[in-house]
Amino acid sequence: MAFKTDSARKYLKEHDIKPSTIRIKVLQYLKDNKYHPTVDEIYKELIEDIPTLSKTSIYNTLELFLEKNIVNLVSIDDKESRYDIDTSAHGHFKCEICNKIYDFNINTSNISEEDIKGFIINKRKIYYEGICKDCLKST
Repeated sequence: MAFKTDSARKYLKEHDIKPSTIRIKVLQYLKDNKYHPTVDEIYKELIEDIPTLSKTSIYNTLELFLEKNIVNLVSIDDKESRYDIDTSAHGHFKCEICNKIYDFNINTSNISEEDIKGFIINKRKIYYEGICKDCLKST
């Protein structure tokens, strides 16, 4: 089910972001494609609808979304950055064969932070790497 333009516009306004065509399209793409896309993937999908689109515009939009906490940056390795519209506490699993990233639920109440008591924690990231069940089936 596609995330409607009116819903996207309202969502952006609720997060103190001025709706523009690019911001609406990027938000819709992220809401409709929750596979943690890269800037290149977003660009390739949206360039047909927005012929004047640049990768810089997408980077700037995503930076604003990060600043307003409506996306999270997922950087499992140093090679690429991906964007996650789900800002709730959850973990990520990256397949070493197909490079897809999957979400999984975590129970943060079971995680002990006793060893870092007195520290300021700004972000919590949990991820695994391995081979996904689809790739295991095809090997």
